[in-house]
Amino acid sequence: MSERLVPVISLKDFENRKDEITKQLIDAAEYVGFFSLVDHGISKDEIETQFAVSRSFFDLPAETKGKTPHDTKTNNGWEYKAQLRPSTGTYDQKESLWLQRTSQWPSEDDVPGFKEESSKFMDKCAEISDRVLSCFAIALGFPKDYFRIANDPHEADCLTQLRLIHYPPSDENALAAENTWRAGPHTDIGCLTLLFQRDGEDGLEICPGRESHSSFARSDVFTAVPAETGPIVVNIGDMLMAWSDDRLKSNFHRVRAKEVGKSPSRYSIAYFNQCRRGFLLQGPLKKYPPMTVGEYFAESVARNFSGQAVVAA
Repeated sequence: MSERLVPVISLKDFENRKDEITKQLIDAAEYVGFFSLVDHGISKDEIETQFAVSRSFFDLPAETKGKTPHDTKTNNGWEYKAQLRPSTGTYDQKESLWLQRTSQWPSEDDVPGFKEESSKFMDKCAEISDRVLSCFAIALGFPKDYFRIANDPHEADCLTQLRLIHYPPSDENALAAENTWRAGPHTDIGCLTLLFQRDGEDGLEICPGRESHSSFARSDVFTAVPAETGPIVVNIGDMLMAWSDDRLKSNFHRVRAKEVGKSPSRYSIAYFNQCRRGFLLQGPLKKYPPMTVGEYFAESVARNFSGQAVVAA
């Protein structure tokens, strides 16, 4: 199967161009499952500010970062090389901080301005997500605010999270199994993921091939997505694939270190739209039985991680 390029879609003049943008989003979601957003409303300076906030946390000593411990029941908090990836049989070579509005945050003393800046960033991500999801809702035959209600991050049962990620630099032994996989091949369980990257910190690769949200099929061709500060790389998650009766594709992706030479540190920021636990999930064609978002997460975690806790259901 040939490589599939990631379409670049502008959100400029969104309200007046909504029909055109919706067609572009649907075409990308049906064929690639990934697209890159520009003119989305978050400036490059704002993105760089959030990366600086992220790095200020990851630069802290481990004992200080550990004051915001990872909770397997909520999947919030700091984790270090703790995610065992079934697709590779090894632990992803990264550390991350998972956050929700109601979760424990790093203290102001340890990281001044962290919560204020990150909360503003989450609000901007929510606005962009609402726009994209409103297009998908209309195209699928739902009311335009259907996913906005289903995914309202201010509701207590919403599972949406911000994840700050740091992949430590690799050495010349990157080909060793334990060092190659910064993040092994996987799909995202949730609805829609917004990913922010930084210039020169490459490694993301995508792969088409899935026809069912519950299958593990993929092709052998992975396409590199160069890292660039500014554009947002967006991908469909398993939940939205199921919600669209498999029309919109949630495809595999991975992050790899360089096969030759050293790879520098890579920082990324992911905003996972994961919807409200109690909201009923079923596509317009009713291809699959109805279930709540919480039930879907529990089933997906059991299927994909063999009992590992990933997100509370």
